[in-house]
Amino acid sequence: MVGMTGKKTPAATETARREEAPPLPHRFGLTANGYGSLSRQFPSTPRGAQLARRTVVRQLGHWGFGPMTDATCAVALVLGELAANAVCHGRLRGRNFHVRVEYEGPASRFRIEVSDAVLGRTPEDPKLPPDDQESGRGLFLVECLASRWGWEPRNPIGKTVWAEVAAARSPGGPGSPGED
Repeated sequence: MVGMTGKKTPAATETARREEAPPLPHRFGLTANGYGSLSRQFPSTPRGAQLARRTVVRQLGHWGFGPMTDATCAVALVLGELAANAVCHGRLRGRNFHVRVEYEGPASRFRIEVSDAVLGRTPEDPKLPPDDQESGRGLFLVECLASRWGWEPRNPIGKTVWAEVAAARSPGGPGSPGED
């Protein structure tokens, strides 16, 4: 804006500076140095777990990881297992579960956190169940795909189960030379 004196006001200077700024040279949702974060709550239902997985896969696409890349498939599987456990074992009536996924580009890693409202049922060391048992392999899969995983109490209520998954860089992927 130009004031009565003919000089630009601070608001007009700031607006002009924003309009002149060049486009950012990184993927949607990533910082200039290659970090990204998604944090969201979902209903503690099977549909909520499915929605969480789909939301994270979509966000990874915005970060430059296609839906069929090894990194996206690993993150989707780990998140799906942790979300299913939150729905099955950490469900408290009237409470949602919380998902947080962070991409650390310089470290080539994703950190996946799923928080629920029940502290009493904590994850155990993963063991393969008998062949005739239909469930019980989720944490074993998480341990196979994650470089590290664990859990911690959540303040004020519940627990957070987390896992770190390698984000192998592919040619033309996030953080690669010449990326626009």
